[in-house]
Amino acid sequence: MKEIKIFSPATIANVSCGFDVLGLALESIGDEMIVRKTSEKGVKIVKISGQKLPLEVNRNVAGVAALALLKKANVTTGFEIEIVKKIKPGSGIGSSAASAAGAVWAINKLLGNPFSLIELVQFAMEGERLASGVAHADNVTPALFGGFTLVRSQEPLDIVAIHTPTDLYATVIHPQIEIKTADARKILKETVLLNDAVKQWGNVGGLISGLYTEDYDLIGRSLHDYIVEPVRAALIPSYAALKETAIKSGALGCGISGSGPSVFALSKGKETAQQVAKAMHNVYENTGIAFDIHVSKINPTGINILESN
Repeated sequence: MKEIKIFSPATIANVSCGFDVLGLALESIGDEMIVRKTSEKGVKIVKISGQKLPLEVNRNVAGVAALALLKKANVTTGFEIEIVKKIKPGSGIGSSAASAAGAVWAINKLLGNPFSLIELVQFAMEGERLASGVAHADNVTPALFGGFTLVRSQEPLDIVAIHTPTDLYATVIHPQIEIKTADARKILKETVLLNDAVKQWGNVGGLISGLYTEDYDLIGRSLHDYIVEPVRAALIPSYAALKETAIKSGALGCGISGSGPSVFALSKGKETAQQVAKAMHNVYENTGIAFDIHVSKINPTGINILESN
């Protein structure tokens, strides 16, 4: 192949109790990217549509991630990247991760897959470092692996793919305000109470167990965040009302997607997820803040090819 067009999914990170370690890929929301081989070495970002983002390679997460890959690759060709940006930066559903992961996945595919998925995560994390100041992996990992993922360790990098129940759906509301990941990290506390930490890792274990056993009640009981959500909730208008309404409408649980402002709810079945979407709409329609709502299955495969030649 000389050129491919890919879909790179939006992602939900943290998933309530799993700050910086848990993530999931969405099926109905994502960016599209075209990557092609060129005779000139290096990386060029030739076009971005949908959002105003820099074309300069060193200032773009896709470019930085691609350069990290090429630094390790023994190649004589270069690459051009076009991005159709459908995930708004600062939305909390992995905008930078979609670009960074998509770039390295596509280049790796055009090179004949010399790098493993774990190596691609490491390259994509360099794009996240540019975006937020921290090379976190909880968004790029589900984008590359698909489904639910656990970053068991970052040093050394250890990724665990987690079973996803087939009837699990996500509802995501995106208020049209921007919360930068770097800013949302600055307000977090340096230390946490031992009692809160014990409850938190109990929920992480419960959530993973619930996913494997397809125990939806256990999944719901585990979707609680005692450490990060109490601090970040104040950044999102009407967050408490959104969460209360979603759960009353049948959601298993509700939380902040990444660093916000998007808020997610997980539900058993599409019908319930759509009911939750209507309830979230009713909460936000009188706030004066523009918003989008998406209902999506969990994406089992992550990035995929749309066209190739």
